[in-house]
Amino acid sequence: MQRKKPEADLSKYYTVFLQLGMIFTLAIFILAVNIDITSYATEEYQLDEQEIVEMEEVIQTEQIETPPPPPRPPVPVEVPNDEIIEDVDIDISSDFDLNDRLDMPPPKQEEEEPEEDFFVVVEEMPQLIGGLASIQNEIEYPEMARRAGIEGRVYVQFIVNEQGQVEDPKVIRGIGGGADEEALRAVKQAKFKPGMQRGRPVRVQYSLPVVFRLQN
Repeated sequence: MQRKKPEADLSKYYTVFLQLGMIFTLAIFILAVNIDITSYATEEYQLDEQEIVEMEEVIQTEQIETPPPPPRPPVPVEVPNDEIIEDVDIDISSDFDLNDRLDMPPPKQEEEEPEEDFFVVVEEMPQLIGGLASIQNEIEYPEMARRAGIEGRVYVQFIVNEQGQVEDPKVIRGIGGGADEEALRAVKQAKFKPGMQRGRPVRVQYSLPVVFRLQN
């Protein structure tokens, strides 16, 4: 077994290295304690104050328009008393006579509505000679109404004059199909006993129904 050389044996230097290390460490510690480690004063940054803008409410004032002053009255001009004001003559024509009668436009004549020359109700109403049968017997059923199956009553209004004759007959309610015309024709042929008012015959308004009925 080969032995180490005395120069390579480091164990004998262990104490020396230990002392040197401690000295070096102590020196670093002392140096660190003596160094002024106070930090530089921090710079203070001063912020500029923000400008405050105040909003003022503007109140709109109402402008009152003052009317313009009235015009100045004209300055009176002095008229000398010696000045004579001439009279103005008004020439009235001799042709104009105040006593003459003025022609006035004729008064407007109101149109008078014609008075009815018949009665609606009298002491004795007209009487149909032969009754309604005398009219119904004259009826000829219209072919158009027959084909269409039209049935009903036609009301005819007319005037019974002083002689008992029918005047101005007209249908006030019809059924069509030619029945209205046939009812007028039959009524025109009717004869009446005239109506009486205060003992004398008068014209009376009258109405009758004319019946149209199909036979089965």
